Amino acid sequence: MITIDILKETFWSLSANKARSGLTILGIVIGIASVITMVAIGQGAQSAIASSIQSIGSNLIVISPGAQRGTTVSSGRGSAQTLTMDDAAAISSQIQNIKAVAPEDSGRRQITAKGTNTNTQVIGTVPDYINVRNITIDSGNFITSQQVTTSAKVAVLGPTARDDLFGAGSNPIGQTIRIKNVDFDVIGVTVSKGGSGFANPDDSVYIPVTSAQHFLSGDTFVTTISVAASDQNSMASVQQQITDLLLSRHAISDPLQADFNLVNQADIIATASSVTGTFTILLASIAGISLLVGGIGIMNMMLTTVTERTREIGLRKAVGIKKTYINMQFLSEAVALTFLGGFLGVLLGLGASLAVTKFGNITTQISSSSILLAFGVSAGVGIVFGFYPARRAANLSPMEALRYE
Repeated sequence: MITIDILKETFWSLSANKARSGLTILGIVIGIASVITMVAIGQGAQSAIASSIQSIGSNLIVISPGAQRGTTVSSGRGSAQTLTMDDAAAISSQIQNIKAVAPEDSGRRQITAKGTNTNTQVIGTVPDYINVRNITIDSGNFITSQQVTTSAKVAVLGPTARDDLFGAGSNPIGQTIRIKNVDFDVIGVTVSKGGSGFANPDDSVYIPVTSAQHFLSGDTFVTTISVAASDQNSMASVQQQITDLLLSRHAISDPLQADFNLVNQADIIATASSVTGTFTILLASIAGISLLVGGIGIMNMMLTTVTERTREIGLRKAVGIKKTYINMQFLSEAVALTFLGGFLGVLLGLGASLAVTKFGNITTQISSSSILLAFGVSAGVGIVFGFYPARRAANLSPMEALRYE
């Protein structure tokens, strides 16, 4: 009966001041919705990045030129040049438990075609590149070994590069593009994989690695060597074999002085997940400030309520109502406000997350843990910020309360 009485009194007390209760709840609603939305954006970004990295190839190991430790490793044209086609050939012939090896001579280039132009990544590579990086041909053909041997001036376009140069959905096979004043015949178009940024496979142009070296970069070095291990369990062994082989080939006795750097797919995903995880925590923390503000609003409202109902509290205590009952009554009002605000905030957060995905072109991922956490925090806010006003009401002296004007 006591519980039912408290619930009834809580309902009537809050409904008697609808406007004030609504404004107090609003702070909690905004706080909860912000936390859920920000966490959903962060987790969505983390999932999208991981999927994008996994799509570039399975069991992938990337070897880049540059110092192993102590300096920043860079793998673009103009950086350290220590890897060669012979290194790639040695890896292919001497390393066990690998499926394919694909050396690359890549860099961003200005490309023109029929009055249009684009600046995108030009990747000089070999036929095994489609196996290493999970590339699928949509129309035409990929680069062949014969074309690599003869330094053929042929090119395969990613769908975004195709659209930029020849128009969306067009068939560019047989057309000509110009890279660094050299004409290349288009022989194929790849299937869209999705992605963004400088490493977007859809916005890339593939040419034979020898053609890239002869006509574009003008040297015999490669910017990266991609290796596909046969399975996940052999990744560590393959990495160690590659390290030992390249140290021997480059006449380096101290591994700390290695002039190359190995990164596997798991390392890339772990690094990206760490960055996006920190970003998610930052977003949630910023959004959580509004929860703190909402909690302060609840405490302010409850203190005002205690002041307004001082004589009522004194009368209750004078007729024998226990201190614990009064404490529970005012604490239940604060908790009721936060629970209602939390429920509405969860609904608003879910709606906002879906709206961001639909209209903002940003992938969001809503997790049950974030909803439970946000709802739990809202309940905690009600208890913490409602405790002091409730205790103050329970500790009022009956005589002083009855004399209060």
